[in-house]
Amino acid sequence: MAINRARTLRGALAGGTAAVVWAAQQPLDKRAFNFYYDDVEFLGKAITRSSAWPVVGLGAHLLNGALFGALYANVAPLVPLPRWAKGPAAAMVENFALWPAVRISDRLHPARDEMPSLAGDRRALAQATWRHLLFGVVLGEIERRINVQAEPEFEFEVVPVSSNGHANFEHTYIPEQSH
Repeated sequence: MAINRARTLRGALAGGTAAVVWAAQQPLDKRAFNFYYDDVEFLGKAITRSSAWPVVGLGAHLLNGALFGALYANVAPLVPLPRWAKGPAAAMVENFALWPAVRISDRLHPARDEMPSLAGDRRALAQATWRHLLFGVVLGEIERRINVQAEPEFEFEVVPVSSNGHANFEHTYIPEQSH
């Protein structure tokens, strides 16, 4: 698979933008799910214990989104799904593939005593699923619009078929070739 640099950069831009949307809406979903977990805090406090954790965490969150978007932009054209479904599907795969790792982060995160435990909490899983779905929809739509290069279309060979249903090729319909 050849990597197209412009496509990759536009995918990174789409992923970074989707990460901004994710981070901006967190205060709302914390109230909606009555669960006060924050991804920016998680990342920031994993990197630094200083008061700079919000800026560091947001930067790490945007970087993660950009990296995911860059990868997505190169893989999405190969996925046999409708274009509108590719972003959400990719984000859901990532969400459910990585969710078991919350047991590790609950034990090993440097600020584990300052944040809610995630493992075994249905609200935490619902909140994470919502956030990933939102990220995937935004990523997929932006990437689809800025990487406007058409995805490869599959060409099918025209094969004569019997239109009378009896395998009698005497009255076979052969569609005209259009080029």
